[in-house]
Amino acid sequence: MSKQELKIGEQSKPRFEFRTFGQDFESARFRMARLSVPVPEKVWERHSAEVYILSRTNDINNTKIRDGKMDIKTYVQTVDGLEQWNPLMKGEFPMKREVLEQEVIPAFQVEMQLPDQAEFTLEAFLELVNAHPELQAVDVVKQRFGYMVNNTICEFGYVLINGAKVCTINSESTEVEDIKKTLAYTGLEGVENINYLQAIKRVTGMIRKPLAN
Repeated sequence: MSKQELKIGEQSKPRFEFRTFGQDFESARFRMARLSVPVPEKVWERHSAEVYILSRTNDINNTKIRDGKMDIKTYVQTVDGLEQWNPLMKGEFPMKREVLEQEVIPAFQVEMQLPDQAEFTLEAFLELVNAHPELQAVDVVKQRFGYMVNNTICEFGYVLINGAKVCTINSESTEVEDIKKTLAYTGLEGVENINYLQAIKRVTGMIRKPLAN
């Protein structure tokens, strides 16, 4: 079976991903940039402001909100240390009560009672999140630089997590072996692989564990 040729900035079948967070990945970033084939100008540098919803009882559903739209991904499996995630739901605010009750709140794995109203604005929803003892809304600002190495979609980024600045670097593909080669090319073999959900929990103190460096 032939491999799927990935196109950066476009959707494909579910990918595997390596990602790590820390303070210094300049050597790996330099090699990633030098090894990269040309990529579309739209992914040279991207900026976004997002809100991640953390739950103390959930580590398998990753919820973020950007431009008033909610995106939830769910963990599928780990193969050779690389995680695979699938889309679970997408929604837009204002959001209907039944969508929150049937699709969103179950992803947090908590009990949550909603006020008696038909739909909720983003502001109203975030008020409910921040009032819940097991949930926390976290502001995340991203500056990302896109690359393409060994047919894997890569990026280096600066991330502000509630104002705390960290760096992230990643490689993702539908093919596990391609990612492993990219990690070898860029000197990232043996570096801890963690996702955004775990990194944000560490930075905010929900998990007491350091990042990669």
